[in-house]
Amino acid sequence: MKKNMGSIDRILRTIIGLVFIVLYVSETVTGGWGIVLLAVAVIFIGTSLMSRCPLYLPFGCSTSKEDKRGSAGA
Repeated sequence: MKKNMGSIDRILRTIIGLVFIVLYVSETVTGGWGIVLLAVAVIFIGTSLMSRCPLYLPFGCSTSKEDKRGSAGA
């Protein structure tokens, strides 16, 4: 699977994921919503570390500069 996330996308996902984790750990969000928030945080941080978003594939989306350069030169 090709990388399809750019730097800004990765940074934003990491920040949002960390905020969600802080909200869960500080018990600002609890119960079922807290678990959902924690799961989303793990997904956001995981996709940002891999630089790949599986949901971008069916839509043909990419925020990666590498991918845009490759398609522009063809």
